[in-house]
Amino acid sequence: MDHYDSQQTNDYMQPEDDWDRDLLLDPAWEKQQRKTFTAWCNSHLRKAGTQIENIEEDFRDGLKLMLLLEVISGERLAKPERGKMRVHKISNVNKALDFIASKGVKLVSIGAEEIVDGNAKMTLGMIWTIILRFAIQDISVEETSAKEGLLLWCQRKTAPYKNVNIQNFHISWKDGLGFCALIHRHRPELIDYGKLRKDDPLTNLNTAFDVAERYLDIPKMLDAEDIVGTARPDEKAIMTYVSSFYHAFSGAQKAETAANRICKVLAVNQENEQLMEDYEKLASDLLEWIRRTIPWLENRAPENTMQAMQQKLEDFRDYRRLHKPPKVQEKCQLEINFNTLQTKLRLSNRPAFMPSEGKMVSDINNAWGCLEQAEKGYEEWLLNEIRRLERLDHLAEKFRQKACIHESWTDGKEAMLQQKDYETATLSEIKALLKKHEAFESDLAAHQDRVEQIAAIAQELNELDYYDSPSVNARCQKICDQWDNLGALTQKRREALERTEKLLETIDQLYLEYAKRAAPFNNWMEGAMEDLQDTFIVHTIEEIQGLTTAHEQFKATLPDADKERQAILGIHNEVSKIVQTYHVNMAGTNPYTTITPQEINGKWDHVRQLVPRRDQALMEEHARQQHNERLRKQFGAQANVIGPWIQTKMEEIGRISIEMHGTLEDQLNHLRQYEKSIVNYKPKIDQLEGDHQQIQEALIFDNKHTNYTMEHIRVGWEQLLTTIARTTNEVENQILTRDAKGISQEQMNEFRASFNHFDRDHSGTLGPEEFKACLISLGYDIGNDAQGEAEFARIMSIVDPNRIGVVTFQAFIDFMSRETADTDTADQVMASFKILAGDKNYITVDELRRELPPDQAEYCIARMAPYTGLDSVPGALDYMSFSTALYGESDL
Repeated sequence: MDHYDSQQTNDYMQPEDDWDRDLLLDPAWEKQQRKTFTAWCNSHLRKAGTQIENIEEDFRDGLKLMLLLEVISGERLAKPERGKMRVHKISNVNKALDFIASKGVKLVSIGAEEIVDGNAKMTLGMIWTIILRFAIQDISVEETSAKEGLLLWCQRKTAPYKNVNIQNFHISWKDGLGFCALIHRHRPELIDYGKLRKDDPLTNLNTAFDVAERYLDIPKMLDAEDIVGTARPDEKAIMTYVSSFYHAFSGAQKAETAANRICKVLAVNQENEQLMEDYEKLASDLLEWIRRTIPWLENRAPENTMQAMQQKLEDFRDYRRLHKPPKVQEKCQLEINFNTLQTKLRLSNRPAFMPSEGKMVSDINNAWGCLEQAEKGYEEWLLNEIRRLERLDHLAEKFRQKACIHESWTDGKEAMLQQKDYETATLSEIKALLKKHEAFESDLAAHQDRVEQIAAIAQELNELDYYDSPSVNARCQKICDQWDNLGALTQKRREALERTEKLLETIDQLYLEYAKRAAPFNNWMEGAMEDLQDTFIVHTIEEIQGLTTAHEQFKATLPDADKERQAILGIHNEVSKIVQTYHVNMAGTNPYTTITPQEINGKWDHVRQLVPRRDQALMEEHARQQHNERLRKQFGAQANVIGPWIQTKMEEIGRISIEMHGTLEDQLNHLRQYEKSIVNYKPKIDQLEGDHQQIQEALIFDNKHTNYTMEHIRVGWEQLLTTIARTTNEVENQILTRDAKGISQEQMNEFRASFNHFDRDHSGTLGPEEFKACLISLGYDIGNDAQGEAEFARIMSIVDPNRIGVVTFQAFIDFMSRETADTDTADQVMASFKILAGDKNYITVDELRRELPPDQAEYCIARMAPYTGLDSVPGALDYMSFSTALYGESDL
């Protein structure tokens, strides 16, 4: 036994040792082994046309055991004994055991007698040893063999499947997914693996076992219930079952390999035949392409234009770049295919390939050489032709460029030179046109060289026999003719411009002279028209006489003005004569002025029409001013009398109110006599109003004959009437005050004398300081301290309640009369209060209603209402409240 056999023996005999150490099999395991081993044996015995039913009984005579070994080993064993005796059976069994031992299998504790005696455990152990040697030992996967190799094979095959994790030969197969994964991996059409569930092991196992038996010729060695119903399925049974799957799939793979070898041989033959056909076709196509291409390369027909030759060169480049490279590749591939085909035929012991006549590799190489020779000659010819045409095209292009530049420059020049724009141009425009024409003449001279170059190039193209020489010559001739015409037109235009310039300069001088004289004359006429139409406003006879004198002086200047007008019109007529004589087309009017002869004549006629109108207006205004002067004198004579009379009466009335002549009644009678005389003077005022109305209607606003205006007279008259009425009223009030207060005439005179003394401006009123000095002069003690100022403020509030800042004589008289009567009034109030109050120090409202008449009682109660209500007696008044209610705080 070699090293490999020794190693294999150690590998598969180790489980046997384990089996020997545990001769007492688990009943469930024994059942599984019996069923599995029986099915495994029958799977081989069927090949010999037999089978077993009971594993320990059917192998007792050794005959089926020897047959099993011959089937699984493929070898012949010694001739078995056909006797029925025990010795015959033992002999047959020993022959079988000897054969097993010859295969390197060490049998421990297994003898022929135990097999003949039908020992189940020994029989199962022997079958397991056979299975290990002939079904498992030869399994090899990635340098592992036997059990480990089988396990590794299972792991590799089931690795892609979910919920499958093969780690052993017992519980890893319990859910059935491992068996299903092996089948699906090799025959996916037999099982829909996606529908299997890990929690349904019975369905999984039955599916795998049924499919294996029906389609893979693997007998059903176990029942699903046997595996599911056991906590740990028997490892030997599972290994035996799995090894059947291994051998089933590895056998199919060997058959497939054999078929592939046959197909490969056929494919090589077909490939060789295809290569032969491809060579023939490729060679024919390549030779045909060479035959068509060589005449094209040998064509030397010249072209007249560079464009056509460039197209030929481009076609040749396309041939080199696009058409030839694929053919080069085809030629190379043809040689490669030929050599490859010969090599394959030689390796296959096939005769060498002989192409058709004229299609040998050498024939193709010869044709290819002719092609390249023609190609080289064609390329050289193309380059030479291009160089030749390039020189001609360069000259032609140069001619075209220069001709185009010249024609572009001359475009519109003839029309420009033939323009008659100078006929309507002004002098400044003519000078600008001359400058522009001089610049054009310089530009024309500069282009002379280009015209000469164009003619020289055309001559050279003719000498080189250029194919398009006729068109070049025609274009050159056209350019030369046009150049001569431009020269003639240029000279003609210069003469016309210079002639027009001289005429316009003469006209310009006349225009300038016309403008210099027309402008001041026009201004004079406009001023004259303005003055003659001016609406004058005068107020005196002297003013209208001054206007009349100035108008007469203006009329004396009219003859000289008419002469100037005739001279100005003569200048314009001279311009018109030049225009008509030399047919000058004037584009516009006089550039120096906008004043036309028509305007001058029109304004002159207007001035002549306005002169008599002005004469009439001055005469009418002179008569009106004479009438106004009479009205002024009449009004002034009356106003100078009435005004002083009013002033005199005002002064007399003022003296009456101040002076102390006679009694107050005498002063009142005197005032009433004055008032009567004033009223009788009213008709003179009305007459003056009538004269004033006539002055207003005549729009007379000043009068040198008087300083009095009607407004002054009205105001003085109104003041006179007001003063007499006010003075009369004051005297009447003084009489009432005197009588009411019992003031004597001497007292009144004293008061008036004091008042007049301090009325230094004779205004009839006293200011605060004047009034204060007056009181001091009458004996009042008003000091400059705070108390004195307070007392004076109290007095001012009495005499000037409205705080206008002055004290009238009437207010002064009222205050003085009140001060005199204060003592008597206080005593009377006290006596009245005591009578009404009796023994009390207050009076009530009811007492007032009882003692006084109803109307006076209610009036008194209304006056006293704000002061009633003592703290001790509601609705009552003490003496101070009573007196204040009746007379006020300032009175008592």
